[in-house]
Amino acid sequence: MQKGLLKSEELYQYVLETSVFPREPEPLRELRNITANHPWAKMATSPDAGQFMAMLLQLVNAKKTIEVGVFTGYSLLLTALSIPEDGKIVAIDVDREAYEIGLPIIRKAGVEHKIDFMESEALPVLDKLLKEHGNESSFDFAFVDADKINYWNYHERLLKLVKVGGIVIYDNSLWRGSVAVPEEEAPEHLRFCRQLTIEHNKFLAADSRVQISHASLGDGITICRRIC
Repeated sequence: MQKGLLKSEELYQYVLETSVFPREPEPLRELRNITANHPWAKMATSPDAGQFMAMLLQLVNAKKTIEVGVFTGYSLLLTALSIPEDGKIVAIDVDREAYEIGLPIIRKAGVEHKIDFMESEALPVLDKLLKEHGNESSFDFAFVDADKINYWNYHERLLKLVKVGGIVIYDNSLWRGSVAVPEEEAPEHLRFCRQLTIEHNKFLAADSRVQISHASLGDGITICRRIC
């Protein structure tokens, strides 16, 4: 299933085949192909968004990161491949079974030691991190692809955990394009999260604590850079 918002399937495939797939590391390619057989494959991070994230991770010299929502681990693996050998990722997901689909590939890539996977709801883990000495304003990067109803709650905690100049990225910020159409024209199964996404987008646009960029990669990603 094509995750991009470009109206032309041919144009999206051109981007993938010309700029993304030739540069995609083999472990990511292998994990992407395995994930394609999963019933919820559409939940995976799109490879074009992943390529952009990998560049951002390296541009900010990220070493200490958080991932809220892991699924089979495509974005987790690309993060682990992008950060230094002694870098660390706090990875949180309620579904360890999905994570274990990608775990053999993560191990084969030699980056499992960078990952601290926690099978849990995210809010308790984020609150625990905030209570522990030395975590506040210490993370370089965070990626969120989880339950949309808690995006605001995640944002408030992550802005305390990520340092000034650090990056927080939210996935699915265009919700299959439904944010741009009247509610009655949106497919019924998209409407609840469509409204949550619209509200979160407005919240981020008005948040003076972050510099933002809304990119139409994959299902839409919003990049927030903490400025205060």
